[in-house]
Amino acid sequence: MAATFHDLKGQSVFITGGGSGIGAALTEGFLRQGAKVAFCQRSDATPFCDAMEHATGNRPLFLPCDISVTDQLQLTLSTAAKAHGPITVLVNNAANDQRHETMTTDETFWDWSINVNLRSYFFACQAVIPGMKAAGGGAIVNFSSISFMMADKGYAAYITANAGIVGLTRTLAREFGPDRIRVNALAPGWVLTERQKEMWATPESLATHLGRQCIPDPIQPEDVTGTVLFLASEASKMMTSQTLILDGGYISS
Repeated sequence: MAATFHDLKGQSVFITGGGSGIGAALTEGFLRQGAKVAFCQRSDATPFCDAMEHATGNRPLFLPCDISVTDQLQLTLSTAAKAHGPITVLVNNAANDQRHETMTTDETFWDWSINVNLRSYFFACQAVIPGMKAAGGGAIVNFSSISFMMADKGYAAYITANAGIVGLTRTLAREFGPDRIRVNALAPGWVLTERQKEMWATPESLATHLGRQCIPDPIQPEDVTGTVLFLASEASKMMTSQTLILDGGYISS
């Protein structure tokens, strides 16, 4: 790790989608800080937990969950809090950027996308805030995306949700700031997870994208970890209601 955030040791951390992609890098990062990490996803993550225990000496708690089902998400967060103590760091990371055409998108798909990419964030926050209040404070990091800043196309529901995440972040920061609960958003650029490489990262599209970044290197999942650790730590204790952009300088060009 590039930095050690001593106050994260022993903290109860929950990460949605924490077993693959960016989420897996975040889980490892918090484990290496000595945090008690729980995470959820739909697919089995037992092999990942085994690997993390071997690599870090600190085993994460995996809880299977479909975050689009609110009752299931709330139960999962409650289970994590019973295992590790009140959740003091929540990272809303899970998302699905399934491409879709505006004119053929139906109500069912729209609702599913909003449920996964925005509604789940709200209800995860709602579930952990009472515990954070009782603990004297906490930190919430909501993953957004630069997609809504780019006037991009091809996934309108996802882009709409990511704009909404910034609004959600700001209103929760205002409402719960008096309880010393900090709420910030992180908007990454194109992070080359295995899903991105399998689905959309052709040599041509990647070259075009990197050509617009100020820093011409692909963003890897582990490049995101340090920023999230900082936002979760007391190192950023007076930072709230902010959206940090981590995109290699793409939207500045």
